[in-house]
Amino acid sequence: MAQSTALPMSVSGFTVVPVSYSATSTHVIYARAHTGSKNSKSKGKGKEVEFPAGRTLFLVNVPPDSTERELTQFFKSSGTVERVAFDGDAEAADEHTIEESESEGEGEEAADASGADDAQEERPRKKRRTAGDAPPQVHPLPSPSLRTLRRTGRSAHVVFLDESSLARALSPTSKSKPWPADPSVASGLAHYRALHDALRPPLDAVKAHADSWVARWEHEQAAARQASKYRMGEAIVDEDGFTLVTRGGAYGKTLGGGVAVASKPFQKGQEGGKRSRKNNKEKKEKEAFYAFQVHEKKRKELVDLKRRWEEDKAKVEKLKQSRKFNPY
Repeated sequence: MAQSTALPMSVSGFTVVPVSYSATSTHVIYARAHTGSKNSKSKGKGKEVEFPAGRTLFLVNVPPDSTERELTQFFKSSGTVERVAFDGDAEAADEHTIEESESEGEGEEAADASGADDAQEERPRKKRRTAGDAPPQVHPLPSPSLRTLRRTGRSAHVVFLDESSLARALSPTSKSKPWPADPSVASGLAHYRALHDALRPPLDAVKAHADSWVARWEHEQAAARQASKYRMGEAIVDEDGFTLVTRGGAYGKTLGGGVAVASKPFQKGQEGGKRSRKNNKEKKEKEAFYAFQVHEKKRKELVDLKRRWEEDKAKVEKLKQSRKFNPY
């Protein structure tokens, strides 16, 4: 690590701000005033963040594990910090917000469509949306407060309340300032231990989260079925007014519940069952139909039994002869 006494005061228009983590390690942050229009905007994915000129400090090479509270405490001696914005965090937060809004929008559209269909069918009676129609909430998994680890060399914007604070923050200094570590958020090895525990939540929390997700999915599926024009018990009618005959399940049930035909496997199974029953009936009628056939069958079974008994007796005698002791 380079010593703070050997560091230059400025590099390419950036003020060098040395930060000391310990007696032997020093980190360097490069700072300059944010340039641009009076109310310049930093564009993210669908989101614009305003940084007022004259009060915004632009930082480069911020510590990868730094937090907003630590940067606020670090520049507290220069003035009151209004807010801190890390470049790249706004885009990730915006993507998460877009995903949540899309999922909520789909649920609301399905509910609105179902409500419109109900209102069209029964205009005299207006259905009021009760609390039971709202989709069930998903129980989130336990998420402890962890540091956001960023790539090395990322930038950030620090907005002060007045312009004099920005001037004091940009004043060059050769003495390194200690980094105010946030004790409420784990760092170092403790951070990875907390991350390990967060990735392995208790089974009760996982079960509650999974059950709530399944309940939410079933609610959305039910809303989609209500919004569908093919409902159970209603015939499917095409544009010309004819009832549509569609192939359904094994017993001929269709999605709309109208006219349907049974499937081929079901028909083949029915035909095969009739044929097998007919063959069994014919066999029963032909087997031992007359009385003399019954007597002959019993006599044959008795003869076969005696023959097998004689064969077994001969085998036993042969085994006895083989076991006798013959000294000569």
